[in-house]
Order: sequence, then C-alpha cells, then structure tokens
Amino acid sequence: MAVARQTGSRRGGWAVLEMCAVAALYYGSAELGLLQQLVREQVTPLWPPSGIAVTSLLLLGPRVWPGIALGAFLANIALGPSVWAVLAIAAGNTLAPLCSYALLRRAGFRSDLNRLWDALALIFFGAFTGMLVSATIGSGTLALTGVLDAADFASAWAVWWTGDAMGVLAVTPLLLVLRSARWPRGVSMSRWAEVILLAAATVCVGFVETGSAPLLFLGFPLLIWAGFRFGLAGSAPCALAVSTFAIVAAAQGSGPFAGQDLFTQMLTLQAFNGSASLTALLLGVAVGERAQTEREITHACRQLAEMATRIATSDNRPALPARRDDQEAVSVESDTASGSLPNSRDDRI
Repeated sequence: MAVARQTGSRRGGWAVLEMCAVAALYYGSAELGLLQQLVREQVTPLWPPSGIAVTSLLLLGPRVWPGIALGAFLANIALGPSVWAVLAIAAGNTLAPLCSYALLRRAGFRSDLNRLWDALALIFFGAFTGMLVSATIGSGTLALTGVLDAADFASAWAVWWTGDAMGVLAVTPLLLVLRSARWPRGVSMSRWAEVILLAAATVCVGFVETGSAPLLFLGFPLLIWAGFRFGLAGSAPCALAVSTFAIVAAAQGSGPFAGQDLFTQMLTLQAFNGSASLTALLLGVAVGERAQTEREITHACRQLAEMATRIATSDNRPALPARRDDQEAVSVESDTASGSLPNSRDDRI
C-alpha cells in the first residue's frame, strides 16, 4: 500500500511539473507573439502558443490541458478588458488545441510525421479546423464587451484565426522534429558547409523581405532547397524564419504591405505564410517518406543478398524427390544383389 501511494504521489508530482512547464512555455511564447500585434495589442498574425499547446497535447496527452489554460489566462489577463472576458478568451485558447488534438487522433495522426497523410491532417484538422474555435470565441468576446466595433469584427476574426493556424503550421512541425532530433555523426564537411550556407541565405533573404522592395517570393527557393536536401528537419525551421521576416515586414508596413489597409495586409501576409508553411511541410514530409521507402528497400535487398549467400555456401542442400521409374530401378537392383528375383510363371511350373 505504501509503495502504491509513493508511486501515485510521484506520478502526480510529475504531472503537476509538466503542467507548469507547459504554462511557462505558453506564456513565454505568447509574449513573443504579442511583439507583432496588429489588433488592439491582442491579436497577432502569428500565435506560437497554439503550436506549443497542440504539440504538448500530442506528446504528453490531454492531461496537460490545465497548463494550457493557466498559460492562456496569464497571457491575456494583462490585456483585459475584464476578468470574465479574459476567462472566456482563455477558455477558447484551451478548447481550440483540444479540438485539434481530438481531430488528429481520430484521423490516425502520428507525431513522427513520416507520412504525407500526417502532414495533411496537421494542416486541415490541426490548424485550419481546430483553430476556428479560439478565433470565434476570442473575437466574439471582444465584440460583446464593446472592444471591437461591428465593422472590425471580420478583420479581427481573420487575423485571430490565421494567427492561431500559423502557430500550428509553423511551430508544431518544428517542435516534433526537435523531439526526435539527434546530433548527426559522420557528416562530411561539405554537408556542414551547405547547412551554414542555407542559414546565411535565409538571413539575407529575411533582410530583403523586410526592405522596401516587394520580394517575398525569394523565400520559396530556400524552402525547396531545405526540403529536398534536409527533409522536414531543414524545411520546418526555414519556414518559421521566412514567415517571421514576413510578419515583421507587415508590422512595419514595408515591401508589399506598404500603403494597404489591415484586411489587405492580412490577406497578403497569410496567403504568403500559408503557402510557405504548406510548401515546407508537404515537401519535407514527402522527401522524408521517400527516404524511408528507400531505406526499407535497401534493407530488404540486403536481407535477400545475405540469404542467397547462405544458400550458395551451404553444404546441406535439399535433395530432389526421386521419380517413380528411378525408385523401381533401385528396387530391382537391390533384389538382384540379394539373389532373389520376382517369381514368374516358368518358375512356378
């Protein structure tokens, strides 16, 4: 009985620690996301906490939902407008990842992202569908409390939904990749040089994106390069970096976002970010799936080669079954050698 109590207390303590860690990560990432707010210092085009919440549920299970709720409450309590409004917004921010988690589990999602179906499920179920809950509850709460005018509701809802969806598309794949990442061994210097060159090119393109020239499309060659050469481990960080630079450009009103109203800015920004994330995610998963298939084929060929080698070098080869004529001939030879032949009619006479 004492051992069972100690085990239960340890499990309970570990669960509380997990919830606190999730709450801290949620709150910290929320502060980073609010640096680029666009609507009432509360609605941002990229909401990283949604990606952290979905990842936490996928890796730790639904038992960590109180940590998500606590982090959402702490992130919104300073923004107001009232305690009840904050509670409603926090409830929406908690229900949205729970809905995404339920939809992903029902779709058979695997957190290792080694199938194209996993990428599609994360896009359409985890990001686009699940985040409708938080956008509707959050923007509706702001409208009911009089913070948002009726004319601004559609723009706020669109920014809220796309920001939460982008948080899932940009952050969740990266965290899932980091979970299974291992330090590479036996990598050539040319491979490391390519990684450094890719990182430098991403930074340079980021400065170009935030400039006055409308050159957001320069990020797509980098996504293709990262996806084909490094799979999801390269395309996921690259997509997050490219999207972050685009968000900075939109917040500054530079490049293609200059002289546009909020709705047009959000339409341009989220079309670009969505295209970049979809390209990186689908390409990275497809390349990883192809590499996994090649490894399985190579392993099967190696097994067949080893089996053929063992058969060729084995002395115990299986004998072929003797034919009926050969068996009769062997029987006659045996009878002849023993001096007895089958009785014929003359012998009986």
